[in-house]
Amino acid sequence: MTDPVGLVVAHGSRDPRHAATVRALTARAGALRPGLRLETAFLAFGTPSVSGALERLASEGVREVVAVPLLLTRAFHSGSDLPSALRRAPPALRVVQADVLGPSPLLLTALHRRLEEAGLGPGGPGSTGLVLASAGSSAPEAIAVIADIARELRHTGWCAVRPAFASGPLPRTADVVRALRADGVRRVAVAPYMIAPGLLSDRITGGARAAGAEVVASVLGAAPELARLLIDRWQAGAEGRPGAGETSAGSSISPSSGGRHPGVFA
Repeated sequence: MTDPVGLVVAHGSRDPRHAATVRALTARAGALRPGLRLETAFLAFGTPSVSGALERLASEGVREVVAVPLLLTRAFHSGSDLPSALRRAPPALRVVQADVLGPSPLLLTALHRRLEEAGLGPGGPGSTGLVLASAGSSAPEAIAVIADIARELRHTGWCAVRPAFASGPLPRTADVVRALRADGVRRVAVAPYMIAPGLLSDRITGGARAAGAEVVASVLGAAPELARLLIDRWQAGAEGRPGAGETSAGSSISPSSGGRHPGVFA
């Protein structure tokens, strides 16, 4: 049997670095599984759109697709935008929506990789306070996930870990850096918990540097851990693991609502 095509779906951005990063990550993931066809699509501000990509695949005779959301948390885009786009798939396609990438230990490994690349150095976490800076969301579940990750990171040796957000809820990155200083933390690192660069990652980096953070990591980008995680999510979707619900072509589609397993759509 031929493997289902993987459709890597990113949010999209007007910043060209975003699409370039998505495609680099997709290429790296594809190298982990030779023979697997991986395509990219964007929910906004990029081409092809999800609908456009699905129509093209159907016209080429593809019959099965696993859509992998290139998103770190479950929020509006994974629960509404993407399922809505998948409902418009050509009837000949069986489409599966895999789970979002996070949370996962692989993401934390990638985050530490970026911090080390930015110069975290031999002193490491033990003498450093960490700001976990995410894009932000209006979804309480997504915000709760970031708070949970910050609590988990506190047990990995950092002297302090606090979340910050580039948009939506407070606090902002610069305010958290200054708050750590006020609490006596002498060295502060900032880790953007984001996949691709753009306006919000620039806002995080700018705030971190303005507040005097000593270590400012880059976004997760095409890290090998993300490539492996992308393949893991595709595999789970292709196998229809628990948490999936399938419908016939043309009927309603609803994403997985629990666990860390994919939702299956057709």
